[in-house]
Amino acid sequence: MKEDNIEDIFKNLKGTFNTEEPSFGHQHRFLEKLNSKPRSVFKPTKKSLWKPLSIAASIVFICALATLYLMPAKTTTEQITEIAPVVTETKFYFANLVREQVKELKKEDAPETKQIVDDTLLQLDKLEKDYTKLEQNLINGGSSKLILSAIITNFQTRIDLVKEVMKQIETIKNLKQYNDENFTI
Repeated sequence: MKEDNIEDIFKNLKGTFNTEEPSFGHQHRFLEKLNSKPRSVFKPTKKSLWKPLSIAASIVFICALATLYLMPAKTTTEQITEIAPVVTETKFYFANLVREQVKELKKEDAPETKQIVDDTLLQLDKLEKDYTKLEQNLINGGSSKLILSAIITNFQTRIDLVKEVMKQIETIKNLKQYNDENFTI
């Protein structure tokens, strides 16, 4: 950008300046206002500052309360992830494994195996409740190594339980099939 000379600037602005005279008595009114008792426009009083500050403090307080009540609390999983990220990964892996095995178990729900399947599902629910208690203990600051070990043991117990029940169901099916084949009329 090239610099303009002041004279060039004024040449360019020629004809745009206000050159009219002020109205009659303008100077007299101006001097009269200047000599009169000055009123402080900018000097704040204690009373005038108190009101805006109290309004601002009230707004900040209401925003803080709204944030506190409207922000969702951290879920158990989020809290556990902060404490021990390995638990979340382990839970994801084992939970998926158990879920798949439970699906297979539910497919085997036949009249001969109904009782064992129902009992197994009940035991799995109890183990899930135990797992929830272990999570709470971990969040509340219990011995993390012991609790992590108990969590892994809980998942392994679930997996072993479902595997054992599946073996029992296979045995029941084989016995039924064997009995059906040997039964003659």
